[in-house]
Amino acid sequence: MGAKATNPVVGPSKPRLLGVLGPGLITGASDDDPSGIATYSQTGAQFGFGLTWTMLFSYPLMSVVQEISARIGRTTGSGIAGNMRKYYPNWLLQSVVVLLILANIINIGADLGAMGDALKLIIGGPALLYVVLFGTISVVLQIFLKYSRYVSVLKWLTLSLFAYFGTVLFVHVPWSEVAKGLFIPKLSLDASFWTAVVAIFGTTISPYLFFWQASQEVEDQKAKPRRKPLKKAPEQAESAIERIRLDTYVGMAFSNIVALAIMITAGATLHANGTTDIQSTSQAAEALRPVAGVFAFAIFALGVIGTGLLAIPVLAGSAGYALGEARKWPVGLEREPLQAKAFYATIAIATLVGACLNFTPINPIKALYWSAVVNGVVAAPVMAVMMLMTARSDIMGEATVPRWMRLIGWLATAVMGAAATVMVVQLFV
Repeated sequence: MGAKATNPVVGPSKPRLLGVLGPGLITGASDDDPSGIATYSQTGAQFGFGLTWTMLFSYPLMSVVQEISARIGRTTGSGIAGNMRKYYPNWLLQSVVVLLILANIINIGADLGAMGDALKLIIGGPALLYVVLFGTISVVLQIFLKYSRYVSVLKWLTLSLFAYFGTVLFVHVPWSEVAKGLFIPKLSLDASFWTAVVAIFGTTISPYLFFWQASQEVEDQKAKPRRKPLKKAPEQAESAIERIRLDTYVGMAFSNIVALAIMITAGATLHANGTTDIQSTSQAAEALRPVAGVFAFAIFALGVIGTGLLAIPVLAGSAGYALGEARKWPVGLEREPLQAKAFYATIAIATLVGACLNFTPINPIKALYWSAVVNGVVAAPVMAVMMLMTARSDIMGEATVPRWMRLIGWLATAVMGAAATVMVVQLFV
């Protein structure tokens, strides 16, 4: 019993689950960023409970893909971009990194704008000032907090997602209709239906989440020196994989349950009252006020701010890891600012440029759509490379991923490839 409490692969138990949850929980929670909240709100408003089944369908796909991402980092001691640099063509790496950074910056801008609007709804004042404030807070925390302290902050921020369970409690929900939508999928030939399905998959399975979780596993090894890359220490594999799987599956379940709560709230209130077109999180919050009450409105708006504070560091951080590993820079939130100047500069610049988008005539909703298109285009090839990596013993050593996981991973890759194809076709049609 004592040996288990000090296992270098699992970490101390206080309680055990709290020590185990980390990269997977934070990754899953950050998936429900303000942009994702807008997507789920629009889906619920437009289709009621008709697309809630996508949460069940996407869960095993996203869980397996994220576990594979984590296992790559834990096994090799390098993030996804670092492994691509070592084993794959440079043109592929550079293309993926550029597109990832572009999509992340747009997403950061949209999230900051949503947070500024949410705070304006609650207390009034200039939304753009709040955009600058939230962007500054995010950068300062990432640069000046040590990794172990910073992870604790992010873990606490995951609690903000419970706001959306709170909104469900304050609205009347026809649970029999929810159950039908959740367990009996209804398909449609309508273009708007498939656009919403593509948007949901693009939100739940995003490239920045792959890069972030893999890199956080590498960070954990630096913070806990007794953890070695599984390629060099295969004796740690069993405990490490058990921890990664629990962490990831709990994190992804949390992510999808929150998304489901948002869709149910929007379906039970907005859709039920004839409001079917929601273009932003602030519109969703405002529309909730007359039909669900001031308290539900306030909880929803506060949740946007909390999830944004969680998601923006993940978006900016994944950009920093990807570019830093591609360029062979020193990377890592455990490093002092002067030890990884280019890495931290990338995080700061990505956040700054994202914030600046809110001061331009660019429509944030249209920008977010293009971000989703870029993410969709990037996701499938990155996932394909990840699946190929996990089968190579020269990359993974003895810790190659089992065949059943690779099959589900390839299924997820095919789904994302189809989603990207639908998005591109829609662009031209």
